[in-house]
Amino acid sequence: MPDDHHAVQASARTSDLPPAPAYGHRSIAEVLTSAAASLGVEGFTNTLGLPDASRVCVVLADGLGRNLLKQKAAHTPFLRAVMQSGQGDVPVWLDSAFPSTTAAALSSFGTGLPAGQHGMVGYDVLDPDQDKVVNLLGNWDPGVDPSDWQPFPTVFERIDAHVDVSTVSLSQFDGSPMTRAALRGGRFISGMTAHARTAAAAEAMAAAGPSLMYFYVNELDKAGHRYGCRSEQWEHQLEELDSTVKRLNSSLPAGTTILLTADHGMLDVPESQRIDFSQDPGLVDGVRHTAGEPRMVHLYLEEAAAADGAAERLLAAWKGRFGDRVWAFTRDEAVAGGLFGDVRPAVAGRIGDVMIAARDAVALYDGRRMRPTAMEVVGQHGSLTKAEREVPLLCFTAEGRTRRRG
Repeated sequence: MPDDHHAVQASARTSDLPPAPAYGHRSIAEVLTSAAASLGVEGFTNTLGLPDASRVCVVLADGLGRNLLKQKAAHTPFLRAVMQSGQGDVPVWLDSAFPSTTAAALSSFGTGLPAGQHGMVGYDVLDPDQDKVVNLLGNWDPGVDPSDWQPFPTVFERIDAHVDVSTVSLSQFDGSPMTRAALRGGRFISGMTAHARTAAAAEAMAAAGPSLMYFYVNELDKAGHRYGCRSEQWEHQLEELDSTVKRLNSSLPAGTTILLTADHGMLDVPESQRIDFSQDPGLVDGVRHTAGEPRMVHLYLEEAAAADGAAERLLAAWKGRFGDRVWAFTRDEAVAGGLFGDVRPAVAGRIGDVMIAARDAVALYDGRRMRPTAMEVVGQHGSLTKAEREVPLLCFTAEGRTRRRG
């Protein structure tokens, strides 16, 4: 991480906030960098203690929280057997990035950096250069260049000259702004179904020498958002994930290291707790822009309001309304607490002056700018709770065509 980008430094955490993600030790940012080191690529550290390998396949299941995987173990016979067999000193869980949302976490996964460096600090955030809120996951603003917004080379780009690098995912993500920002590098292999993707992965890895493959699964996250992570639909997708990983175990070259992890977890928010905070004038007094996600809201102040103590008034208003149901804190407190890691100057203005992170099952919407359908989302994430921030890490060796024992 280059020193000249560390102008804003993190220090001791704010007492009211949970610990920051374990960046540099046991977070989503260490997965690909450790995999590269396990493949023998110079310039990387095997922080997670992965076994030496000539091939590594990293399966990232969007939305698979650690607690959910444990609680739903009856639906995952193959993964349950993997967990029971143990994995030595390799940690069994990791911290997501902050916020615990796909744009931030996949960018930390892809770059090996915290959000304060790569700059993907939320689902949507303020672009100070345009004075407008821009989306960082789906439809990017035409005024935002993904490679400028996130300027650091990805792990894929750094190792592409040394090992075969491939991404196996849905075709709509090939060349998408999010891919160009956080996951650029290597070749892209698309498949519309899980069976098609596993078959394509097996064919690609069989033909390659030393290789790193990123295998993305998004169906679990989609089911969780629509139906909830306690629903039958979510359980069905978890069973499909179990089958997908089992097929990879039997079809990838024997000896391939397979890792299963996730970008974030999830919890369900009942309809009665999906709240339009814009209906309370005190919660938006002096606020020029709102952004983020319903469980991690960024509030950006009018310049005059910021100079007039609006941040303290906002904090008091939010704490008065929600009490211990939220963490309410300033940008300075977030930086001091290390939530975004070290924050470079170009990123600081993208972070809210005041931030509101949900502590229990509540989701907070600005109804003035949200589509009504946004409030239909059941499974949600973005905040600092264990359900959202803790993700699994399973590590095992593919048996190829050999039948798995146990």
